[in-house]
Amino acid sequence: MDLVLHIEDIIEKNGTDFELSKLFKACIDEYKTSLGEQFQKSQGKDFLVRHTKQLDSIISLMYKTVLRRIFGNYLPMRSSIPIAIVALGSYGREQLCVHSDIDLLIVYENIEGFKSELIIEKLFYLALDAGLKLGHRVHEVNDLFRASNEDITIRTSLMEARFVTGSTLTWHATSRELNKIRLHNQKEFILAKIEEAQGRRKKYPNSMQPNIKESVGGLRDSNLIFWIAQTIYGVKSLKELTGEVFSDDEYKEYRMALELLFRVRSALHLVSRKQEDRLLLEYIPEVSRLLGFANQQKMVTKVLEAQWRISNFTQIFVKKMTRAYIFDMSRIAMLRKNRLTKGVYEFESRVYASYNMPIEPINKLLEILVSLPDKPYHFDAGFLRQFTYTKISHPLQAKTHMLLKELFKKNYMYSFLKLFYDAGVLHHLFGAFKKVLHMPQFDGYHHYPVDIHSIKCVEALEDIKEPFIKKLYDEFSEDERVLLKIVTLFHDSGKGRVQDHSEVGAKLIAPFVKKMKLKDEDIQRSVTLIKQHVTMSNVAFKENIHNEKTLYKFMSAVEDVEILKLLYVLTYADINGVGEGVFNSFGSNLLNELYVSTLEVAQNAGRINDATKRINIEKRVAKLPEFSELPKLLQNKLLRVESNLFFFKHTPQDIIEIAKKAKETKEYFYSINTDKSLSIEIYRKIPLNIGYLLAMLSHLDVASMEIFTLFDGVKYFKIEFIEHVDENEAVRIENIVNNAFDMSKHIKLKDVTIHKDEISIDCEHSLTYAEVNVNTQNQKGLLAYILECFEELKINVATAKIHSTKHKVRDSFLIEKQNDICNNVEKIYQLLTKGN
Repeated sequence: MDLVLHIEDIIEKNGTDFELSKLFKACIDEYKTSLGEQFQKSQGKDFLVRHTKQLDSIISLMYKTVLRRIFGNYLPMRSSIPIAIVALGSYGREQLCVHSDIDLLIVYENIEGFKSELIIEKLFYLALDAGLKLGHRVHEVNDLFRASNEDITIRTSLMEARFVTGSTLTWHATSRELNKIRLHNQKEFILAKIEEAQGRRKKYPNSMQPNIKESVGGLRDSNLIFWIAQTIYGVKSLKELTGEVFSDDEYKEYRMALELLFRVRSALHLVSRKQEDRLLLEYIPEVSRLLGFANQQKMVTKVLEAQWRISNFTQIFVKKMTRAYIFDMSRIAMLRKNRLTKGVYEFESRVYASYNMPIEPINKLLEILVSLPDKPYHFDAGFLRQFTYTKISHPLQAKTHMLLKELFKKNYMYSFLKLFYDAGVLHHLFGAFKKVLHMPQFDGYHHYPVDIHSIKCVEALEDIKEPFIKKLYDEFSEDERVLLKIVTLFHDSGKGRVQDHSEVGAKLIAPFVKKMKLKDEDIQRSVTLIKQHVTMSNVAFKENIHNEKTLYKFMSAVEDVEILKLLYVLTYADINGVGEGVFNSFGSNLLNELYVSTLEVAQNAGRINDATKRINIEKRVAKLPEFSELPKLLQNKLLRVESNLFFFKHTPQDIIEIAKKAKETKEYFYSINTDKSLSIEIYRKIPLNIGYLLAMLSHLDVASMEIFTLFDGVKYFKIEFIEHVDENEAVRIENIVNNAFDMSKHIKLKDVTIHKDEISIDCEHSLTYAEVNVNTQNQKGLLAYILECFEELKINVATAKIHSTKHKVRDSFLIEKQNDICNNVEKIYQLLTKGN
């Protein structure tokens, strides 16, 4: 439509402001509808510039319309009206994304005779009524300097000011003020922006679902280096510093990475239809399609690589530009005292290198690291620059491998691995990482890409929080600790291939360990550990670890006790490296139970059957002083508890404590523990409405559940959940538990669908128990539904193991062989599947 003619028509007919805003809104909506098509024609910065220019023209026309509306046919020259419309932020940088706010600054000079405030007010109302998302500020020209000194955010936004329309005279006056602001208190501003960036990078670390704007290496890092460059050099574009601060090749690599982030962010806004800067899993397929990537994993890899590039470039060259502003002259004497070699210094656990120092060979740099006292370190951007631009020839020299071995002997190898990653040399020093560099893991489990996850695992290995595991690790020989650290780093290096990653990883680690000059025995151990690195967690979380067949099968895969110990510690590190909070008390207990039970199996020459194992545990219980203090009758009742599994699953101390509480139970007793993850312990003589209880708690993920008949009609329940809950939630849960002893209460469950081929029933599991496995889609209320079915069939559940991901569950139930249940297996199938 010819928008100008329509506007003139409305004004000539003295139409309303509503008619004008409606006209502009229709124009803007039509433009927004075309953005998807335009994105296919031009992406990256070009698309953003075109988008910005289109908004410039709309805002300019709005301003002209307001002037025409106010002045009628007596419209003065635009420069005569002391108002300038100025773009700020991403709009000022010509990087405005589709659903981002349009940041405007209206500057004016307070000259008598002009209706400046009326003009500005009408412009804002027209823009907002037309549907533009505005972020706006209004200042007199002579007020800008004061405002910028009061708020660093205002000063930052003014750095990106760009004239859109209005008076060029007012804009020139504004430009003089902006230059004055740029030159004022430069050091204070630079230090504040660097501190702000450090806080942001901690808040938004590397992730598999990165925030394109805020994450480490995101657009905010790009903004930072521009703000610093403009403050110091007064440049309008970072490219102007090519040849002075960085080389043309360095800038081109950075600019290509930035271009990809521009494309991804625009695609995200178009796909999500909102201001969404996080590359969430749900958006990846459509974003990949828009950007022309046939392989979604490759697209995310490219994004993570781009963020690494921007982070590396920003760290090195921000420091290079700001050295004169941030260096504390009072520290010169201290740095000289702590000089490691010419141009390299260590001070307060941070290693510095002069930018005037030539780039050193890799072995010289590794020698510096080896020479450092054994403690954790951070590395200044100058030292990062050395590793980023050092030359590494292949194959690696024998000396390089020996220096790496010395680093593996240190207690804080994580610091050095993080440096290698940040510098982009991890895959050059450890060739196995070439295929997994920046590789995402779309399994709903891992929080980090493969390379960062592997480094995080080494960090967890060097900072073990579990006392029992820490003691095991400390008892290893130096060679065993070196071996374990290498295995921990390499354990997922085989990913990204068609073959199983454990098998590939085993092939990759063997030659590296050989070059580390470790014994042949250690080479074989490393291969076994890599092949079995997921076995222990799989068995602990998915299988019945109290079944002797499971233990013997697991031990045969592990081969010997020493490898079992190494594997236990490796599994701890692997799970801790997945992400914060993934390793919890429930998982810790399961792994410890599996380790202790397997160790018992391994250390006995003859097979230990359940009866022998029960007798051994009873003896350990009976030897405790606490047991001797129990009344003789209670001692006898405790040792006659029918379930072997009850004894297998609890420590001797716990067994006695449970017996004491059971003896004191009148009708029911419960305790709720919220120290770590939520757990509920219940002792009852009266019936418990377990279906109601689980249905009411179905918003929480159950990790495990055990149910045992003790003595005197007391039944013991323990339900462990994955989540932690706060005090308010704990009070609500307490009410739910109390209500669960009312058998009349019933919650209508959502429909649950289980197919027969998703159920397996093993009646030969043991003499007293059958095992029911359900492997199906994760559905709300699934566990409550299954237990209601068991209640209906009068099936006693001894214990339940719950393993769930976002989409699938694998639940295992041990049920007592009562009521001729194994001759009526079809009834179980029929009820669980509703006859499907």
